[in-house]
Amino acid sequence: MKALSDQFPVLHTPRLHLIEINHSHQPDLFYLLTDKRVTEYYHVIPLQEVADVRKVVDFLHQRFIDKEGVRWGIALENKEELIGMIGFNSFAPGHKGVLVFALVQEYWGKGYMAEAIAAVTAYGFSTLELKRIEAEVLPGNKASEKVLEKAGFRHEGLLQQWMLWDNKAFDVNMYALLPPRL
Repeated sequence: MKALSDQFPVLHTPRLHLIEINHSHQPDLFYLLTDKRVTEYYHVIPLQEVADVRKVVDFLHQRFIDKEGVRWGIALENKEELIGMIGFNSFAPGHKGVLVFALVQEYWGKGYMAEAIAAVTAYGFSTLELKRIEAEVLPGNKASEKVLEKAGFRHEGLLQQWMLWDNKAFDVNMYALLPPRL
C-alpha cells in the first residue's frame, strides 16, 4: 500500500498537463467555480471575489500535505492557465478513492475530461494502489455520467440521502471503476 509522496505528482496526457494548484490560479478557479453551468451539480462554497479562492487553494494544498486528498489543476499542454480541476477528494491508499472533477464550460465536449480522468485513474491504480475509484454524481448531471461511462465507470445505483451539504441531504448516483485485469 502506497501513500502520496511529499512531492506533488504532475501528470501528462497528449493534450494536457495536470499540475499543482497554486495562488496564481485564483482567477482561473474563480471563473470556473462561479459559472452556474459548472456548479449546478457541484457543491462549492459561494465565492464573491477572486480573493475568496485563496481559502480553496489553501484547503486543497493542506489536504495534499495531510495525505487526505489530491487535486490537480487541468491545463492545456504548454499553458499555465487552468481549464478545470480533477482529483481525489478523499482516498484510502490501497483501498479506494473518490474522484471529483470540473471543467470550464467552453471546453466541454472536446474529450479533455475523459483524457484527464484516464490519467488520474491510472495514477490511482498504479501509484496509490487503489482497488476501486468512485464518483458520486447528483441526479440529473447527465454530462458527468456520460464522461464517466466513456472512461469505463459503471453505475452501481442510487444512494439515498448519501451526501450532506449545507445541512441538506442529497441523493447521489454511485459510479465505480475497478483496476484493469491483467
